[in-house]
Amino acid sequence: MAEGGSRQNKVYKAMNRPLTILGAERRLFFVALITGGAIFSLMHSLLGGIGFFIVGVIIARVATKHDVEILRVLMNSSKFRRRYDPLKWEPTEIRIRNTNAQN
Repeated sequence: MAEGGSRQNKVYKAMNRPLTILGAERRLFFVALITGGAIFSLMHSLLGGIGFFIVGVIIARVATKHDVEILRVLMNSSKFRRRYDPLKWEPTEIRIRNTNAQN
């Protein structure tokens, strides 16, 4: 590499693509699969389990298309406090009691 020259590295598209199964992020796919299996086991309904799995995969695909890291954001959101939002103003009632010291 020459002094003052720029360095070029090859970047492959596969490294930046999210890991998906049937178009859904793999963790969300796993959640849909486990939920469908649980419905099948608990309700003894094959059609219910398959239907729930298909609906779960469709919702997972929509969520993955919107934001790949949505599951991590939702899981971590409970760990942090809410911050003050000035647009969410709630009026506070203040009462002033008149105490007369001369009585």
